[in-house]
Amino acid sequence: MRALSSQLLEGVDVMAAVVDTLSFGAAAEMLDMSQSGVSRAIARLETRLGIRVFERTTRSVRLTDEGREFYEQVMPLIAALADVTGEAAGGRQKIRGRLRVNVDPLFASQVLGPRLGTFMDENPDLEIELRSRDELGDLISDGFDLALRFGHPQSSSLIARKLFDTRVFAMASPEYLQRFGHPKTPQELQNEPHRCILFREPLTGKPFAWEFHQGKKKLMIQPRGMLTVNDAETAFSTCLAGLGVVQIFELGSEEYVSSGRLVPLFPAWSDHRFPLYAYYPSRHHVPAKTRALLDFVSGLVG
Repeated sequence: MRALSSQLLEGVDVMAAVVDTLSFGAAAEMLDMSQSGVSRAIARLETRLGIRVFERTTRSVRLTDEGREFYEQVMPLIAALADVTGEAAGGRQKIRGRLRVNVDPLFASQVLGPRLGTFMDENPDLEIELRSRDELGDLISDGFDLALRFGHPQSSSLIARKLFDTRVFAMASPEYLQRFGHPKTPQELQNEPHRCILFREPLTGKPFAWEFHQGKKKLMIQPRGMLTVNDAETAFSTCLAGLGVVQIFELGSEEYVSSGRLVPLFPAWSDHRFPLYAYYPSRHHVPAKTRALLDFVSGLVG
């Protein structure tokens, strides 16, 4: 068996800190080092690996392609080693450290944020950073541990794991229905007097198509849209204000429906489901902190 030298891992923790903070200066502060010390550690790592790990400018730090490949390969292995060491040292491993998550804005505001307290209470040694973003972006270079996104898997080198799906409803406020009438079929939303609130799809820049499912039947319509928005909070607030009909997820809207502030339309056409996926760098040796959040999010839907 080949002897494990501490030199093999020297500088990897510094590299991880730079990836997390996107700055040599911030990494130095995190590690209680000088900025020149961070630079020297990265230079020694690059010399030992024979590659350039970071592209550095006066304004930004970004992984090179070779640096990204090394980071994606080595960090899961180090996390796995920490997991095994923790388990051997003290029974049930504590979830600790920093977890940076790229989150779909709708999921963050309507679902995860209001319910995150339980997870935080169960893992008091874990520091969580949620970043709401419309796009997946570059998970590794941006320093995220994982991403949570609504929608079908995007083409990516990342692992995509479906956590659950939720039904999609067309909804309106009682005030809207009193003013414009209660549509009996989805097709009526294409004509006057109805008004619909459209949601712009981040990747294409175009409004999402409206579809309705009834068992194996699928119905596509072009709603009469007088307002287009690009964030969940605005979609909810304008719908609650009676400005139009909106298509939103069942998950996160339960309180509005139970209080009577929103009314689901077309119950016979309510079989359309939309998935939530998690994206992370490696299928093997997923860090314990990442597994813990994935398990928690999966349990949000019974």
